[in-house]
Amino acid sequence: MTFINYVAHEINCKIVYYGPGLGGKTTNLKYVYGITSPENRGKMISLATETERTLFFDFLPIDLGQIRGYSTRFHLYTVPGQVFYDASRKLILRGVDGVVFVADSQEERMDANFESLSNLEQNLKEHGFDLYKIPYVLQLNKRDLPNILPADKLQKMLRIKGEPVFEAVATQGIGVLEALKAVTRQVLVALRKTA
Repeated sequence: MTFINYVAHEINCKIVYYGPGLGGKTTNLKYVYGITSPENRGKMISLATETERTLFFDFLPIDLGQIRGYSTRFHLYTVPGQVFYDASRKLILRGVDGVVFVADSQEERMDANFESLSNLEQNLKEHGFDLYKIPYVLQLNKRDLPNILPADKLQKMLRIKGEPVFEAVATQGIGVLEALKAVTRQVLVALRKTA
């Protein structure tokens, strides 16, 4: 659900990074923030609690072209990793335009991936979104670690609708921009259809 700022002549879109705890969502955003020039980014805002390291969202607008004379600005958010923080996850998904699901490639994290993916689908439904229709990409993160599953096996288990899939090592920036560009392209295509 895009927000149009008529005064600033901007279309604001929301991308949410979703996935299991410690899967690399925050690392993705920090990487993007670090390589984006200061004039093209807003302030990164972090909210943390005593109990959850990943309980914060990052706000990062990126200017990516125009639609009908309006600049397009993307706001990037992460959700808390643990399903325990479902209320926060639901709140952050409100008004989402696209999702990057950051999966942990380690074999022992598959249950957490499945749980988070199921939770995403359920929470999107509560906001009136269909995971099969919303702009969406799958990122297979932590490809540099031992005990990872083969990428083709992960795709078979986690790919849900033929979405673009990217192998990534977010700590090194590998696959980070590719996933972001793919989801923003999908959002822009959807926007142009409704504009």
